[in-house]
Amino acid sequence: MSKRSVSVIGLGYVGLPVAIAFGQIAKVIGFDINQKRIDELKNGIDKTGEVISSELSASDVDFTSDSNDLMKADFHIIAVPTPIDDAKKPDLNPLLLASRAVGKILKKGDIVVYESTVYPGATEGECATILQDESGLMIGIDFFLGYSPERINPGDKTHTFKTIKKVVSAQDANTLEIVANVYSSVVDAGVFKAASIKVAEAAKVIENTQRDLNIALMNELAIIFKRMDIDTHDVIETAATKWNFLPFKPGLVGGHCIGVDPYYLTYKSTSLGYLPQVILSGRETNDGMGKYIADTVIGNLKNKNKDLNGIIITILGITFKENVPDIRNTRVVDIITALRDHPVTIQVYDPYADSLDVRSEYQINMTEFDDLKSSDAVILAVSHDDFIVQGWALISKLLNSENGVVYDIKSTLDRNNRPKNINLLRL
Repeated sequence: MSKRSVSVIGLGYVGLPVAIAFGQIAKVIGFDINQKRIDELKNGIDKTGEVISSELSASDVDFTSDSNDLMKADFHIIAVPTPIDDAKKPDLNPLLLASRAVGKILKKGDIVVYESTVYPGATEGECATILQDESGLMIGIDFFLGYSPERINPGDKTHTFKTIKKVVSAQDANTLEIVANVYSSVVDAGVFKAASIKVAEAAKVIENTQRDLNIALMNELAIIFKRMDIDTHDVIETAATKWNFLPFKPGLVGGHCIGVDPYYLTYKSTSLGYLPQVILSGRETNDGMGKYIADTVIGNLKNKNKDLNGIIITILGITFKENVPDIRNTRVVDIITALRDHPVTIQVYDPYADSLDVRSEYQINMTEFDDLKSSDAVILAVSHDDFIVQGWALISKLLNSENGVVYDIKSTLDRNNRPKNINLLRL
Protein backbone atom coordinates (compact mmCIF):
# COMPACT_ATOMS: atom_id res chain seq x y z
CA MET A 1 0.00 0.00 0.00
CA SER A 2 2.94 2.35 -0.64
CA LYS A 3 3.53 2.28 3.12
CA ARG A 4 0.27 4.10 3.74
CA SER A 5 -1.94 3.64 6.79
CA VAL A 6 -5.61 3.67 5.80
CA SER A 7 -8.68 4.99 7.56
CA VAL A 8 -12.23 4.65 6.24
CA ILE A 9 -14.81 7.21 7.31
CA GLY A 10 -18.39 5.92 6.99
CA LEU A 11 -19.00 2.20 7.43
CA GLY A 12 -22.17 1.64 5.45
CA TYR A 13 -22.80 -0.30 2.24
CA VAL A 14 -19.78 1.35 0.61
CA GLY A 15 -17.30 2.01 3.41
CA LEU A 16 -17.43 -1.32 5.20
CA PRO A 17 -16.40 -3.50 2.21
CA VAL A 18 -13.59 -1.01 1.54
CA ALA A 19 -12.37 -1.19 5.15
CA ILE A 20 -12.57 -4.99 5.18
CA ALA A 21 -10.60 -5.29 1.93
CA PHE A 22 -7.77 -3.11 3.22
CA GLY A 23 -7.99 -4.78 6.63
CA GLN A 24 -7.07 -8.08 5.04
CA ILE A 25 -3.56 -6.83 4.28
CA ALA A 26 -2.87 -4.25 7.02
CA LYS A 27 -4.40 -2.56 10.04
CA VAL A 28 -7.18 -0.11 9.18
CA ILE A 29 -9.06 2.50 11.20
CA GLY A 30 -12.80 2.11 10.54
CA PHE A 31 -14.72 5.18 11.72
CA ASP A 32 -18.44 5.85 11.96
CA ILE A 33 -20.41 8.35 14.06
CA ASN A 34 -23.09 5.72 14.75
CA GLN A 35 -22.01 4.02 17.99
CA LYS A 36 -24.63 1.30 17.57
CA ARG A 37 -23.14 0.45 14.18
CA ILE A 38 -19.65 0.31 15.69
CA ASP A 39 -20.80 -1.98 18.49
CA GLU A 40 -22.47 -4.35 16.02
CA LEU A 41 -19.38 -4.53 13.83
CA LYS A 42 -17.17 -5.23 16.84
CA ASN A 43 -19.52 -8.13 17.62
CA GLY A 44 -19.23 -9.49 14.08
CA ILE A 45 -22.63 -8.25 12.91
CA ASP A 46 -23.20 -6.37 9.64
CA LYS A 47 -26.87 -5.46 9.28
CA THR A 48 -26.35 -4.49 5.63
CA GLY A 49 -25.50 -8.09 4.75
CA GLU A 50 -22.55 -6.99 2.61
CA VAL A 51 -19.92 -8.59 4.84
CA ILE A 52 -20.18 -11.89 6.71
CA SER A 53 -18.95 -12.48 10.26
CA SER A 54 -15.92 -14.52 9.19
CA GLU A 55 -14.73 -11.66 6.97
CA LEU A 56 -15.16 -9.21 9.82
CA SER A 57 -13.15 -11.34 12.21
CA ALA A 58 -10.45 -12.07 9.63
CA SER A 59 -9.77 -8.39 8.88
CA ASP A 60 -7.63 -6.14 11.03
CA VAL A 61 -10.02 -3.21 11.37
CA ASP A 62 -10.12 -1.02 14.45
CA PHE A 63 -13.79 -0.01 14.57
CA THR A 64 -14.24 3.29 16.37
CA SER A 65 -16.52 6.31 16.80
CA ASP A 66 -13.69 8.45 18.20
CA SER A 67 -12.45 10.73 15.42
CA ASN A 68 -9.15 11.19 17.23
CA ASP A 69 -8.27 7.62 16.23
CA LEU A 70 -8.10 8.85 12.64
CA MET A 71 -4.78 10.50 13.49
CA LYS A 72 -3.19 7.03 13.32
CA ALA A 73 -3.74 7.01 9.54
CA ASP A 74 -2.34 9.10 6.70
CA PHE A 75 -4.57 7.90 3.85
CA HIS A 76 -8.18 8.77 4.62
CA ILE A 77 -11.06 7.38 2.54
CA ILE A 78 -14.37 9.20 2.99
CA ALA A 79 -17.34 7.02 2.04
CA VAL A 80 -20.42 8.64 3.53
CA PRO A 81 -23.89 8.89 1.93
CA THR A 82 -24.75 11.79 -0.37
CA PRO A 83 -28.58 11.82 -0.50
CA ILE A 84 -31.03 14.40 -1.77
CA ASP A 85 -33.41 16.49 0.33
CA ASP A 86 -37.18 16.83 0.03
CA ALA A 87 -36.71 19.39 -2.74
CA LYS A 88 -34.56 16.84 -4.64
CA LYS A 89 -31.44 18.93 -4.21
CA PRO A 90 -28.07 17.52 -3.09
CA ASP A 91 -27.75 17.08 0.66
CA LEU A 92 -24.02 17.38 1.31
CA ASN A 93 -24.35 17.56 5.10
CA PRO A 94 -22.97 14.04 5.78
CA LEU A 95 -20.06 14.74 3.43
CA LEU A 96 -19.28 18.13 4.94
CA LEU A 97 -19.47 16.76 8.50
CA ALA A 98 -17.07 13.96 7.56
CA SER A 99 -14.74 16.53 5.97
CA ARG A 100 -14.74 18.56 9.18
CA ALA A 101 -13.93 15.49 11.25
CA VAL A 102 -11.01 14.58 8.98
CA GLY A 103 -9.86 18.19 8.73
CA LYS A 104 -9.45 18.39 12.50
CA ILE A 105 -6.94 15.50 12.53
CA LEU A 106 -5.09 16.17 9.25
CA LYS A 107 -1.31 16.06 9.33
CA LYS A 108 1.29 17.15 6.82
CA GLY A 109 1.65 14.55 4.09
CA ASP A 110 -1.85 13.09 4.53
CA ILE A 111 -3.98 12.17 1.53
CA VAL A 112 -7.78 12.41 1.60
CA VAL A 113 -9.73 10.41 -0.98
CA TYR A 114 -13.46 10.83 -1.45
CA GLU A 115 -15.63 7.94 -2.66
CA SER A 116 -19.00 9.62 -2.14
CA THR A 117 -20.97 10.58 -5.24
CA VAL A 118 -20.98 14.33 -5.84
CA TYR A 119 -21.45 16.78 -8.69
CA PRO A 120 -18.29 17.74 -10.61
CA GLY A 121 -16.27 20.28 -8.67
CA ALA A 122 -17.54 19.44 -5.17
CA THR A 123 -14.41 17.59 -4.03
CA GLU A 124 -11.99 20.37 -4.96
CA GLY A 125 -14.50 23.04 -3.97
CA GLU A 126 -16.64 22.51 -0.89
CA CYS A 127 -14.69 19.56 0.54
CA ALA A 128 -11.20 20.96 0.05
CA THR A 129 -12.21 24.28 1.60
CA ILE A 130 -13.42 22.60 4.77
CA LEU A 131 -10.29 20.44 5.02
CA GLN A 132 -8.12 23.56 4.78
CA ASP A 133 -10.19 25.60 7.21
CA GLU A 134 -10.32 22.89 9.86
CA SER A 135 -6.69 21.82 9.59
CA GLY A 136 -4.99 25.13 8.94
CA LEU A 137 -2.96 23.29 6.30
CA MET A 138 -2.58 24.12 2.62
CA ILE A 139 -3.95 21.77 0.00
CA GLY A 140 -1.36 20.68 -2.54
CA ILE A 141 1.44 21.64 -0.19
CA ASP A 142 0.70 20.14 3.23
CA PHE A 143 -1.97 17.59 2.31
CA PHE A 144 -3.32 16.17 -0.93
CA LEU A 145 -6.66 15.31 -2.46
CA GLY A 146 -7.98 12.35 -4.43
CA TYR A 147 -11.30 11.02 -5.67
CA SER A 148 -12.27 7.41 -6.38
CA PRO A 149 -16.01 6.97 -7.00
CA GLU A 150 -17.67 3.98 -5.37
CA ARG A 151 -19.20 1.29 -7.53
CA ILE A 152 -20.68 -0.92 -4.82
CA ASN A 153 -23.85 -2.75 -5.87
CA PRO A 154 -25.71 -3.79 -2.68
CA GLY A 155 -26.52 -7.49 -2.56
CA ASP A 156 -24.31 -8.33 -5.55
CA LYS A 157 -21.82 -11.04 -4.58
CA THR A 158 -20.28 -11.17 -8.07
CA HIS A 159 -19.50 -7.53 -8.75
CA THR A 160 -17.73 -6.53 -5.54
CA PHE A 161 -15.23 -3.92 -4.40
CA LYS A 162 -12.36 -6.20 -5.40
CA THR A 163 -13.73 -7.33 -8.76
CA ILE A 164 -14.87 -3.99 -10.21
CA LYS A 165 -12.26 -1.82 -11.94
CA LYS A 166 -11.55 1.16 -9.68
CA VAL A 167 -11.51 4.66 -11.10
CA VAL A 168 -8.91 6.80 -9.33
CA SER A 169 -8.03 10.47 -9.64
CA ALA A 170 -6.03 13.09 -7.77
CA GLN A 171 -5.07 16.74 -7.84
CA ASP A 172 -1.56 16.05 -9.18
CA ALA A 173 0.43 13.31 -10.87
CA ASN A 174 2.42 12.27 -7.80
CA THR A 175 -0.68 11.91 -5.63
CA LEU A 176 -2.42 10.00 -8.41
CA GLU A 177 0.37 7.42 -8.42
CA ILE A 178 0.08 6.94 -4.67
CA VAL A 179 -3.72 6.66 -4.79
CA ALA A 180 -3.50 4.19 -7.67
CA ASN A 181 -0.92 2.07 -5.85
CA VAL A 182 -2.93 1.99 -2.63
CA TYR A 183 -6.12 0.84 -4.34
CA SER A 184 -4.24 -1.57 -6.61
CA SER A 185 -3.08 -3.42 -3.51
CA VAL A 186 -6.64 -4.62 -2.82
CA VAL A 187 -8.63 -4.29 -6.07
CA ASP A 188 -8.02 -7.38 -8.21
CA ALA A 189 -9.66 -5.81 -11.27
CA GLY A 190 -7.10 -3.02 -11.33
CA VAL A 191 -7.48 0.74 -11.53
CA PHE A 192 -8.22 3.31 -14.21
CA LYS A 193 -6.53 6.68 -13.85
CA ALA A 194 -8.99 9.42 -14.72
CA ALA A 195 -7.73 12.63 -16.33
CA SER A 196 -8.80 14.73 -13.34
CA ILE A 197 -10.92 14.71 -10.22
CA LYS A 198 -13.73 16.49 -12.06
CA VAL A 199 -13.67 13.85 -14.81
CA ALA A 200 -13.94 11.07 -12.22
CA GLU A 201 -16.79 12.86 -10.46
CA ALA A 202 -18.62 13.34 -13.76
CA ALA A 203 -18.06 9.73 -14.83
CA LYS A 204 -19.66 8.44 -11.65
CA VAL A 205 -22.71 10.66 -12.07
CA ILE A 206 -23.34 9.72 -15.72
CA GLU A 207 -22.94 5.98 -15.06
CA ASN A 208 -26.19 6.06 -13.12
CA THR A 209 -27.82 8.85 -15.11
CA GLN A 210 -27.52 6.70 -18.24
CA ARG A 211 -29.21 3.76 -16.51
CA ASP A 212 -31.88 6.05 -15.11
CA LEU A 213 -32.76 7.36 -18.57
CA ASN A 214 -32.84 3.89 -20.13
CA ILE A 215 -35.21 2.65 -17.43
CA ALA A 216 -37.33 5.79 -17.84
CA LEU A 217 -37.73 4.98 -21.53
CA MET A 218 -38.89 1.47 -20.67
CA ASN A 219 -41.28 2.80 -18.04
CA GLU A 220 -42.81 5.18 -20.56
CA LEU A 221 -43.07 2.36 -23.09
CA ALA A 222 -44.79 0.20 -20.45
CA ILE A 223 -47.43 2.91 -20.00
CA ILE A 224 -47.91 3.16 -23.76
CA PHE A 225 -48.06 -0.60 -24.32
CA LYS A 226 -50.59 -0.99 -21.52
CA ARG A 227 -52.99 1.19 -23.50
CA MET A 228 -52.35 -1.01 -26.52
CA ASP A 229 -52.94 -4.20 -24.52
CA ILE A 230 -49.38 -5.39 -25.24
CA ASP A 231 -47.15 -7.04 -22.64
CA THR A 232 -43.99 -4.95 -22.30
CA HIS A 233 -41.75 -7.88 -21.38
CA ASP A 234 -42.88 -9.76 -24.48
CA VAL A 235 -41.84 -6.75 -26.54
CA ILE A 236 -38.45 -6.50 -24.81
CA GLU A 237 -37.80 -10.22 -25.27
CA THR A 238 -38.60 -9.94 -28.94
CA ALA A 239 -36.55 -6.79 -29.53
CA ALA A 240 -33.59 -8.29 -27.64
CA THR A 241 -33.06 -10.76 -30.49
CA LYS A 242 -31.29 -7.89 -32.27
CA TRP A 243 -27.61 -7.81 -31.31
CA ASN A 244 -27.44 -4.13 -30.37
CA PHE A 245 -30.73 -3.77 -28.49
CA LEU A 246 -30.24 -2.95 -24.79
CA PRO A 247 -32.76 -5.02 -22.78
CA PHE A 248 -33.44 -2.59 -19.92
CA LYS A 249 -36.66 -3.35 -18.05
CA PRO A 250 -39.30 -1.11 -16.50
CA GLY A 251 -39.62 -0.79 -12.75
CA LEU A 252 -39.33 1.37 -9.66
CA VAL A 253 -36.09 3.36 -9.56
CA GLY A 254 -34.90 4.03 -6.03
CA GLY A 255 -31.87 3.44 -3.88
CA HIS A 256 -28.89 5.62 -3.11
CA CYS A 257 -27.53 5.82 -6.68
CA ILE A 258 -29.74 5.63 -9.77
CA GLY A 259 -32.64 7.57 -8.26
CA VAL A 260 -30.34 10.18 -6.69
CA ASP A 261 -27.22 10.82 -8.78
CA PRO A 262 -28.99 12.49 -11.74
CA TYR A 263 -30.23 15.22 -9.39
CA TYR A 264 -26.61 16.05 -8.48
CA LEU A 265 -25.81 16.61 -12.14
CA THR A 266 -28.96 18.61 -12.88
CA TYR A 267 -28.40 20.75 -9.78
CA LYS A 268 -24.91 21.71 -10.89
CA SER A 269 -26.02 22.23 -14.48
CA THR A 270 -28.87 24.50 -13.41
CA SER A 271 -26.52 26.54 -11.22
CA LEU A 272 -24.39 27.12 -14.33
CA GLY A 273 -27.37 28.40 -16.30
CA TYR A 274 -28.48 25.34 -18.24
CA LEU A 275 -31.70 23.55 -17.34
CA PRO A 276 -31.38 19.90 -18.48
CA GLN A 277 -34.41 18.64 -20.38
CA VAL A 278 -33.83 14.95 -21.06
CA ILE A 279 -32.40 14.04 -17.64
CA LEU A 280 -35.17 15.78 -15.69
CA SER A 281 -37.84 14.33 -17.95
CA GLY A 282 -36.53 10.85 -17.24
CA ARG A 283 -36.49 11.56 -13.53
CA GLU A 284 -40.10 12.77 -13.66
CA THR A 285 -41.16 9.59 -15.44
CA ASN A 286 -39.40 7.30 -12.96
CA ASP A 287 -40.57 9.25 -9.92
CA GLY A 288 -44.15 8.89 -11.14
CA MET A 289 -44.21 5.11 -11.48
CA GLY A 290 -45.32 4.42 -7.91
CA LYS A 291 -48.46 6.48 -8.37
CA TYR A 292 -49.06 4.91 -11.78
CA ILE A 293 -48.97 1.41 -10.25
CA ALA A 294 -51.24 2.40 -7.37
CA ASP A 295 -53.76 4.07 -9.68
CA THR A 296 -53.77 1.00 -11.94
CA VAL A 297 -54.56 -1.30 -9.00
CA ILE A 298 -57.32 0.98 -7.73
CA GLY A 299 -58.78 1.23 -11.24
CA ASN A 300 -58.93 -2.55 -11.57
CA LEU A 301 -60.60 -2.92 -8.18
CA LYS A 302 -63.21 -0.35 -9.16
CA ASN A 303 -63.83 -2.20 -12.40
CA LYS A 304 -64.72 -5.22 -10.29
CA ASN A 305 -67.37 -3.05 -8.58
CA LYS A 306 -65.62 -3.46 -5.23
CA ASP A 307 -66.35 -1.08 -2.38
CA LEU A 308 -62.96 0.47 -1.62
CA ASN A 309 -63.92 0.99 2.03
CA GLY A 310 -63.58 -2.73 2.65
CA ILE A 311 -60.57 -3.35 0.44
CA ILE A 312 -57.31 -4.76 1.83
CA ILE A 313 -54.16 -4.42 -0.25
CA THR A 314 -51.00 -6.32 0.62
CA ILE A 315 -47.64 -5.01 -0.53
CA LEU A 316 -44.81 -7.52 -0.63
CA GLY A 317 -41.44 -5.84 -0.24
CA ILE A 318 -40.37 -2.33 0.75
CA THR A 319 -36.59 -2.34 0.28
CA PHE A 320 -35.26 -0.55 -2.79
CA LYS A 321 -34.09 -3.78 -4.45
CA GLU A 322 -34.17 -7.54 -4.12
CA ASN A 323 -32.57 -9.50 -1.29
CA VAL A 324 -31.11 -6.56 0.62
CA PRO A 325 -32.31 -4.74 3.77
CA ASP A 326 -31.55 -1.32 2.27
CA ILE A 327 -34.59 0.98 2.40
CA ARG A 328 -32.84 4.18 1.35
CA ASN A 329 -34.90 6.12 -1.18
CA THR A 330 -37.15 3.14 -1.83
CA ARG A 331 -39.88 4.10 -4.26
CA VAL A 332 -42.28 1.50 -2.90
CA VAL A 333 -43.31 4.30 -0.53
CA ASP A 334 -44.72 6.16 -3.55
CA ILE A 335 -47.17 3.29 -4.09
CA ILE A 336 -48.20 3.43 -0.45
CA THR A 337 -48.57 7.21 -0.50
CA ALA A 338 -50.79 7.07 -3.58
CA LEU A 339 -52.92 4.26 -2.14
CA ARG A 340 -53.51 6.32 0.99
CA ASP A 341 -55.55 8.73 -1.13
CA HIS A 342 -58.22 6.01 -1.16
CA PRO A 343 -60.21 4.44 1.71
CA VAL A 344 -58.33 1.14 1.52
CA THR A 345 -56.42 -0.80 4.17
CA ILE A 346 -52.74 -1.28 3.37
CA GLN A 347 -50.47 -3.90 4.89
CA VAL A 348 -46.76 -4.18 4.12
CA TYR A 349 -44.56 -7.22 4.60
CA ASP A 350 -40.84 -7.55 3.95
CA PRO A 351 -38.62 -10.27 5.47
CA TYR A 352 -35.46 -8.23 4.83
CA ALA A 353 -36.38 -4.75 6.04
CA ASP A 354 -35.99 -3.66 9.66
CA SER A 355 -39.45 -2.65 10.90
CA LEU A 356 -38.05 -0.02 13.27
CA ASP A 357 -36.03 1.58 10.46
CA VAL A 358 -39.08 1.61 8.18
CA ARG A 359 -41.22 3.23 10.86
CA SER A 360 -38.56 5.82 11.66
CA GLU A 361 -37.76 6.69 8.05
CA TYR A 362 -41.21 6.53 6.43
CA GLN A 363 -43.78 6.34 9.26
CA ILE A 364 -44.96 3.02 7.88
CA ASN A 365 -45.85 0.15 10.19
CA MET A 366 -44.97 -3.20 8.69
CA THR A 367 -46.99 -6.36 9.37
CA GLU A 368 -45.57 -9.72 10.38
CA PHE A 369 -46.36 -12.48 7.90
CA ASP A 370 -48.57 -14.45 10.28
CA ASP A 371 -50.59 -11.29 10.97
CA LEU A 372 -51.38 -10.52 7.33
CA LYS A 373 -55.10 -10.40 6.67
CA SER A 374 -56.72 -11.95 3.63
CA SER A 375 -56.49 -9.41 0.79
CA ASP A 376 -58.34 -8.24 -2.29
CA ALA A 377 -55.12 -7.25 -4.04
CA VAL A 378 -51.44 -8.13 -3.77
CA ILE A 379 -48.66 -5.94 -5.13
CA LEU A 380 -45.40 -7.84 -5.57
CA ALA A 381 -43.25 -4.74 -5.26
CA VAL A 382 -39.85 -6.29 -4.56
CA SER A 383 -38.98 -9.68 -6.00
CA HIS A 384 -37.11 -11.13 -3.03
CA ASP A 385 -36.05 -14.74 -3.52
CA ASP A 386 -38.27 -15.65 -0.56
CA PHE A 387 -41.29 -14.52 -2.56
CA ILE A 388 -40.26 -15.95 -5.92
CA VAL A 389 -39.54 -19.43 -4.55
CA GLN A 390 -43.06 -19.62 -3.12
CA GLY A 391 -44.58 -18.13 -6.26
CA TRP A 392 -48.32 -18.44 -6.79
CA ALA A 393 -48.72 -20.54 -3.64
CA LEU A 394 -47.79 -17.47 -1.60
CA ILE A 395 -50.01 -15.14 -3.61
CA SER A 396 -53.02 -17.49 -3.42
CA LYS A 397 -52.54 -17.80 0.32
CA LEU A 398 -52.74 -14.02 0.70
CA LEU A 399 -55.76 -13.43 -1.55
CA ASN A 400 -59.27 -13.78 -0.11
CA SER A 401 -60.67 -15.12 -3.38
CA GLU A 402 -59.70 -16.24 -6.86
CA ASN A 403 -61.12 -12.98 -8.11
CA GLY A 404 -58.29 -10.85 -6.75
CA VAL A 405 -55.89 -8.40 -8.37
CA VAL A 406 -52.17 -9.10 -8.49
CA TYR A 407 -49.63 -6.52 -9.70
CA ASP A 408 -46.31 -8.20 -10.44
CA ILE A 409 -44.09 -5.16 -10.96
CA LYS A 410 -41.05 -7.00 -12.30
CA SER A 411 -42.99 -9.79 -14.03
CA THR A 412 -41.32 -12.55 -12.03
CA LEU A 413 -44.38 -14.75 -11.47
CA ASP A 414 -45.05 -17.46 -14.04
CA ARG A 415 -48.12 -16.12 -15.84
CA ASN A 416 -48.78 -19.50 -17.45
CA ASN A 417 -49.52 -20.98 -14.02
CA ARG A 418 -51.72 -18.11 -12.90
CA PRO A 419 -54.70 -19.35 -10.87
CA LYS A 420 -58.06 -18.95 -12.57
CA ASN A 421 -59.88 -15.62 -12.35
CA ILE A 422 -56.90 -13.72 -10.91
CA ASN A 423 -56.39 -10.44 -12.72
CA LEU A 424 -52.62 -10.37 -13.28
CA LEU A 425 -51.05 -6.99 -14.01
CA ARG A 426 -47.43 -6.58 -15.14
CA LEU A 427 -45.46 -3.40 -15.64
